[in-house]
Amino acid sequence: MPPSLSADRPVGGPSRHGAVEAHPGGPRDGSPSMTAEPPGTAAATPPGARSSTLLGRVGSAEWNLLTDEASWSEELYEMLGRDPASPALTLDELPSLVHEADRPLLTAMVTDCLVDGRPIDGEFRTVRPDGGIRTLHMMGEPVLDADGSTASMWAVLRDVGAVRRSRRTVGETHGPLEPQRPRARTGQRLVTEVRQTVLPPWRGPLRLPRQGPGSLDLAARSLPSSTGAAPGGTWYEALELPDGDTLLSVGRLAGDPVGVASGLATLIGALRGMALAGTAPGQLLGLLDQVLDASLQPVLGSAVCCRYRPATRTLSWAQAGHPAPLLYRGRTGRALSAPDGMPLGAAASAAYGQAEVTLREGDVLLLHTDGLVPAHRGTPADRLLTGLGPRLGGARTVQDCVRTVVEEFDEGERTDDACLLVAQVVS
Repeated sequence: MPPSLSADRPVGGPSRHGAVEAHPGGPRDGSPSMTAEPPGTAAATPPGARSSTLLGRVGSAEWNLLTDEASWSEELYEMLGRDPASPALTLDELPSLVHEADRPLLTAMVTDCLVDGRPIDGEFRTVRPDGGIRTLHMMGEPVLDADGSTASMWAVLRDVGAVRRSRRTVGETHGPLEPQRPRARTGQRLVTEVRQTVLPPWRGPLRLPRQGPGSLDLAARSLPSSTGAAPGGTWYEALELPDGDTLLSVGRLAGDPVGVASGLATLIGALRGMALAGTAPGQLLGLLDQVLDASLQPVLGSAVCCRYRPATRTLSWAQAGHPAPLLYRGRTGRALSAPDGMPLGAAASAAYGQAEVTLREGDVLLLHTDGLVPAHRGTPADRLLTGLGPRLGGARTVQDCVRTVVEEFDEGERTDDACLLVAQVVS
């Protein structure tokens, strides 16, 4: 019999207030986008107040399909111009706030999410009680129950009108620097170039200088979508730190391709710098959240950040709306219990919990992005991945573990790009 899995321990995490254990999907090729609202539909941002105004224009919501209950954040009430004392609208009632021309778009996005399990990533216009029009960027996913059925839906909504008005102001002040090129094509090229510049190699083992008892063998892989689209905002990182610890991290950014490219370069640099300075995972994600919040580009992200100490084989980790790491011991796998953490860029000054688990010699740790397992399989990704325990437990190397996962989830079925990082404690 394999040795039992030890319990992971929460460390100083904030209490959960109705948070949903889910994660945002990445940008989908061809996701709908509406024209920005015309100038003058909302008040201009006063000079010197832009940063705090932009940071506050992100709201969140959850709709429980079993009880038909809805829960909105205070920020969402403000964005929609509704009284916070009034009940949150259900999914059936939500279109009443949407511009008539955009209601079919919202209905299609919600239907695809609830019926087919597709992530929501699109824009629509809302009409406030005072007649003002706001353009909202909505991202979300279904939350599945133990049977794989949709139990609820959560979403993060961002008022992108203020960002675009600020961008127009900058453009009008400085004038055009060069002829406009197709934005989507230029953005995808930028994402590809950034990934090639700042990320580790896409294939092969990741060799760290220090080796010995308790150290890690590492391997990673970046997987393209089957649609042939350019790589999106998925990333992974493994870095040996000055004190002998190891940083492990994977994540995804979603939004406008130009914003994703800019955010990816900024985020990876900030991640490495703060890890080298000794910042703990929970605090590090909080700082990355502030970095994305301060960006003029409406980008959201999910991430998991781990710090491993070889001397004690201790793994400290935190997550931001991201799948938890999977731990395989012997031939048994399980997902670690996730501390609190909302997506990066979803709210200003968000707090992130931190958990800790002691690993053993031979343990295998799998970090991955949410696009790894095709959504149409209908079974929660962590259940399918933990089911690989017998095969991963019998693998000779971490490279073999990566090959096993890739072969199991045929890339011909993958609609989004993804990445995975595997680490094994050396005996």
